[in-house]
Amino acid sequence: MESLRFLLPERELPQRWYNAVPDFPKPPAPPLHPGTLQPIKPADLAPIFAKGLIDQELSTERWIEIPDDVRRALALWRPTPLVRARRLEERLGTPARIYYKNESVSPAGSHKVNSSIPQAYFNRLDGILRLTTETGAGQWGSALAFASCHFGMDCTVYMVRVSHDQKPHRRLMMQAWGGKVFASPSDRTGAGRAVLREMPGTPGSLGIAISEAVEEAAKNPDRNYTLGSVLNHVLLHQTVIGLEAKEQLKLAGERVPDVVLACCGGGCNFAGIAFPFFSEKLAGTPIRLVAVEPTACPTLTRGRFTYDFGDTAKLTPLLKMHTLGHGFIPPGIHAGGLRYHGVAPLVSHALDCGLIEAIAVPQIACFESAVLFAQTEGIIPAPESSHAIHAAVAEALRAKEERRERLILFNLSGHGHFDMASYQRFFDGELEDYAHPAGEIERALRDLPLARVVTPR
Repeated sequence: MESLRFLLPERELPQRWYNAVPDFPKPPAPPLHPGTLQPIKPADLAPIFAKGLIDQELSTERWIEIPDDVRRALALWRPTPLVRARRLEERLGTPARIYYKNESVSPAGSHKVNSSIPQAYFNRLDGILRLTTETGAGQWGSALAFASCHFGMDCTVYMVRVSHDQKPHRRLMMQAWGGKVFASPSDRTGAGRAVLREMPGTPGSLGIAISEAVEEAAKNPDRNYTLGSVLNHVLLHQTVIGLEAKEQLKLAGERVPDVVLACCGGGCNFAGIAFPFFSEKLAGTPIRLVAVEPTACPTLTRGRFTYDFGDTAKLTPLLKMHTLGHGFIPPGIHAGGLRYHGVAPLVSHALDCGLIEAIAVPQIACFESAVLFAQTEGIIPAPESSHAIHAAVAEALRAKEERRERLILFNLSGHGHFDMASYQRFFDGELEDYAHPAGEIERALRDLPLARVVTPR
């Protein structure tokens, strides 16, 4: 039986982003200035962020209008399809109905463009013509290179070294859109040079790459920094995913899902599909919102909920989040976008409030589910997305075992067309599963900053 696609007309692209902050049962802890340990003020962020993005970052408004120029740019590929995975259901023999939101249809091949477009737009509005950023697997770097090209801006990307070496075609994609790409750690920044002295041959990490990109932006007044996940405004931009999915489920004649799943590294694609369902969750609907992370970087499931730096060189504000420690360097798994020591403060806060769940899954099992998905649905998923697929398959098999109907929704955050070296290693039996000993994680947490907890008014 063929898969079924549910499409919204372009005119039904969401007109507003959803901000989850006012709907939490208790307010989230504010980011702190690393020097004063006081809540960050807009002026503290102005040296590296656009004003419009700072306003969104600190906003407590539930709905924020999407500018017309941003909506026009998003309409190049949005609304994205919601697809019922009938062939996957048939292969599993499950009574569950499985739907996925296909974010792989964007120009850069992932959900990341949902935020790169507005971030480039608001910077261009402020007269900024040069942007810096980091990227793990290359999805965010590709997205920002595309958005910068769209708005006539320059883009410099610090790409985590292990991914830079594993995924050369991602680097070429960025270069095709005019982006300049450097393997991180590099010798271009003080932060990069310090890491190279201490850890020659390191595979790098998102924390290190963030330090390099922030340093470049801070030292050059003609450029700003952009972040592909973690911060409130990035999660805000991604809510177009869940807002569209809710309308598409109605179009399909469906009810509220039993479970909503997405992979989780920094947290933006998970928040994008899950946060718009908070209203149902808070109203008492028995919906589960599940973040799926790798056992190699188990931030939500084994990290500590406390204040920490978002980067390795301690240049960023202190964020209250689940963290493995800003000095943590995860192994070089192929889901490079999930190799981050922290998780978005709002996602972490949602877990602390009991609004979401988190699970960790191993890399080999995820690739097995990815191949199953490719063989049934025809799409080769990104290694990151395979985590959500694996969790969806497990939910569907549980429904089969329990002989009960279930409605499963997951976010297919991107395709794996530039990740085929990962698949080759899987087919050749060369992949490994990683699970960190408790002592190793404890050592990484010893360097947490001694930030006092500030209770917001």
